[in-house]
Amino acid sequence: MFKLIHLHLDEDRTMAPKNGRPGKRATHELTLGRRRFLTIGLTALVANSVAARLLAATQSAPASSLEVSIEQFSSAGKSEGIVRVAKIVKADAQWRTQLSALAYGVTRRSGTEVAFSGEYASNHADGIYRCICCDTALYDSKTKFESGTGWPSFWQPISAMNVVKSADSSLWMQRDAISCRRCDAHLGHVFDDGPRPTGLRYCMNSVALHFAPRA
Repeated sequence: MFKLIHLHLDEDRTMAPKNGRPGKRATHELTLGRRRFLTIGLTALVANSVAARLLAATQSAPASSLEVSIEQFSSAGKSEGIVRVAKIVKADAQWRTQLSALAYGVTRRSGTEVAFSGEYASNHADGIYRCICCDTALYDSKTKFESGTGWPSFWQPISAMNVVKSADSSLWMQRDAISCRRCDAHLGHVFDDGPRPTGLRYCMNSVALHFAPRA
């Protein structure tokens, strides 16, 4: 990818005198020319090496020093307070290795699972729904309800701090997408046709969630 350029310097083309033996000045200039050539060559090699390392770094997981605030919850669903944690950023290849093909398509590419195909659409067990990518607590089963849509639905997240709402204009529609605050995983969408007390329906993808029975 990086090509070392050999420079032909005028100093190296020193003409020998008639007796076939270079004089002192010619010898000195020849030595200086070779030294300059070696210096330029070594500099180019070092530059190539540094550039190669920088290129490799850009192809790995992007470094992140960002922090976000989330509310932590125990396995019983009890709040353990608000904490500052490192935002999780991974290379695409790492997400592909960690997740199933469907979970990757939904959480990292904003896809949607087929209605009524998800594991949790009809799950009535008591527990906490966490992010499949980073295990952040997202929903409590106490707020889950039957929406008839074929996707697990909740009337509120376990904490507003743990999710992010953003505008989504895909598929020629205006919707509000919901993602995990810590790792940016796409979870689903929120609509204003839910039950009381919020009137909201957080329509989630099962493959974006991990259900943990309440301890």
